[in-house]
Amino acid sequence: MGRTVAPAAYSGILQRSQAMGFGMNSDTLTGSLLRTLAATKPGGSFLELGTGCGVGTSWILDGMDQNATLTSVDSDEAALGIARDALGTDPRVRFVRQDGSAFLASTRQSFDLIYADTWPGKYTHLESALAIVNPGGIYIVDDMLPQPNWPPGHDEKAAALMATLTALEGFQVASLEWSTGLVICVKSRS
Repeated sequence: MGRTVAPAAYSGILQRSQAMGFGMNSDTLTGSLLRTLAATKPGGSFLELGTGCGVGTSWILDGMDQNATLTSVDSDEAALGIARDALGTDPRVRFVRQDGSAFLASTRQSFDLIYADTWPGKYTHLESALAIVNPGGIYIVDDMLPQPNWPPGHDEKAAALMATLTALEGFQVASLEWSTGLVICVKSRS
């Protein structure tokens, strides 16, 4: 198996995030999948809920064509600042400093791919996130397998989310016990 080539900004973002003690970066395997999925939507509109320091953002941008756009939302200014510094000159990305639940409540846009990597749009406000996935669009979450940073009781929340996602109507769903545990949901076109 070949080595995965990371986006150009990846190592700098990772170093800065580790220096600030940020421990919730997207896994490299998840990143490579995000890049691949983004490449399936030429001219697409993408949403990342939970920018963090921009590791996942860098992977999504790396897979996007020049006509695609990415909106990345996070409420943590320090982490978002790292992402802006590393990726903010790319005209395809727009960073929004806002709680994900407030963003989901106010947006009138729909998206071809939503990567929900924070509580809003994943553990809360799930219906709001799923409602703005375009037909044929992708909704993806990670960290569905037990993680060392999970607080006590989080395994029950993850199991409940998994049960909800795998029972979705109007979506084709694949649960992958790979990387940190991924669920990919594709909205039916009808």
